[in-house]
Order: sequence, then structure tokens, then C-alpha cells
Amino acid sequence: MKRLGDVLGIRRKRLLTTAGFVAVTVPLVFGLTGTTPIRAQSPSQNSATAAPEFEFEVASIKPSKPGNDGWVHHRPIDGLNEENFPPMMLIQLAYGIYNKELIAGAPNWLNSEKYDVDAKMERSVAEAYQKLNPAERSLAMQHMLQKLLTDRFKLAVHRGTKELPVFWLVIAKNGPKLHEANSSDIYANGLKGADGRVLGAGAIRATGKGEQTVQGIPISTLVNLLAQDVDRPILDRTGLAGRYDFKLQWTPDDSAVQTSLGGAPDGSSAPPPDTNSLSLFTALQEQLGLKLESGKGPVEIIVIDHVERPSGN
Repeated sequence: MKRLGDVLGIRRKRLLTTAGFVAVTVPLVFGLTGTTPIRAQSPSQNSATAAPEFEFEVASIKPSKPGNDGWVHHRPIDGLNEENFPPMMLIQLAYGIYNKELIAGAPNWLNSEKYDVDAKMERSVAEAYQKLNPAERSLAMQHMLQKLLTDRFKLAVHRGTKELPVFWLVIAKNGPKLHEANSSDIYANGLKGADGRVLGAGAIRATGKGEQTVQGIPISTLVNLLAQDVDRPILDRTGLAGRYDFKLQWTPDDSAVQTSLGGAPDGSSAPPPDTNSLSLFTALQEQLGLKLESGKGPVEIIVIDHVERPSGN
């Protein structure tokens, strides 16, 4: 991976691996993927056939402009764009862990500082990436993000397992209220990035004030979004396999989780609800026809051994 601004002709780096990270088969709330290099390969190819390794060819990482509370996440066909993104969320995306409570040893700046990230694959890699099925594409993107974090943030981690409370995402009593996206949807008047660029399907805009608007995302991405705003990991039990458009609005409230479960985590009584507020749990049922149910299970966590602020572009 070359940084934007590097001179042409520098030899491409090969995808680095991190010893000890392998795919897990035990039932976990969020499974961590391995970091063995992934190559695009058709069924007719054998292991001796050369194929592109999935990594970003160029990447720009710079501090975000102050004064913006929201963030934008977008995956164009040839890369990744994040605006006003905390590094913690990049780590969560890279390792498939979408609740920051499942990451231990993180310095405060990983949550408090925000960066704009623009990373792109070279053309042959982007073409191979588009030929993967959704599961393979997700794995390849995680590998690319892990490589980016290793190169630019000097990130080193190991993992462990803890028994923790979880939420199960299920379909509410009256059924889902999601609009299924059509593959032919163009979104000409859809979400736009900070530069005015139309983002298209797979785009997400979050204001940071209890509002998320999405275009053409799977339920797994909704799980990831919800996990940012509750106090425990979430596992999908909806059985919904499509891609959806929706807007979710609620009133952010630290007591919302306690109220929805009828009590505080320590067993004490929940505070009286604010009658003028709409909790995430209520909004989820009323607006999307989905529900979060409490449970408990083994959860895999990431422990950060070392991390640095990103090197310059």
C-alpha cells in the first residue's frame, strides 16, 4: 500500500499477516476473521496461479475538521471513504467487532479524535473484489483494514473471550417495516458526502444526535450501527437476507437501555422514563418493525497491545 503523495515506481507491499489470528468456529457473538492473505481465484485456477492480493493501493488519513458531530461511512466499488471517523470505529470494522466495549486496552484518543480516511484499491484488485460473494467481500475488506491499521497506526492486538450480556435482534410482533432496496436503484438524489458527491447504495449517514439514514445495506450492517448505541453486543436472529433503505430516529438517552429492560444492569430500579423522548428500543419497533431481546453468551474481545496516531500521508 502506498500513501497518497508517494512517488510512482515504489514496489507494492504485500499483505502482511499477524501471527495467531485464525478463523474461529465456536459460537461467538462476533467472530473475528483471520489475517491470512486473501487472493481472488476462480474455480478453474489452482494455488500456483497468480492472483491479486486484497489491499489498498493508496490511502489518505488526515484529521477531520473540527465542529462536525456526525460521520459518514461509504464503500465505493474501489475502496473506502470515512468522514469524521474515530480510529476506534476503524478497528471495530477491521475485526468485525461493532461494540467498542469489546475492545480492551484502548487509549482515550482512539474514541475522541476524528479522521477522514480515503483508501483505494488498484484497478485489477477492485475488479477481483467485485467478483467475490458478499461473505468473501466482507472478509477481504477486513483484511484490507487490518493491513491499513498495521501500516499507519502500528496497531498490534491479541484476543480473548468473555461471558457477557447480549441483545438478540428479532422481528417484532407485527413484522418488519423495512423497504427492500432494488439492485437497479440509482439514488441520484440520495445521500451525499462532504464534497457533494452522491454516495449511492451502501451509504450511511449518522448525525450523532439519534438519527441514521441508510441506503441499500444488509441487516448485518444495521446490527453494527445499533451496537454503537447500546451497552452490549448484538446478534442477528431476524432471518432477513436482503438489502434495505430506512431512516431511524430516536432520542439519545443514557437510561434508555435500562428502561427498555425494566431495570438497571445491577438490578436496581430504572429511572423514570422521559415522556418526551423516544428510546432506540421503541423507535426500532415502531419505525423498522424489529426488536432487541436480552440474553447472555460468550463474546470474543480484542485487546490492544500497541497503537500510535497515524503516520502522515
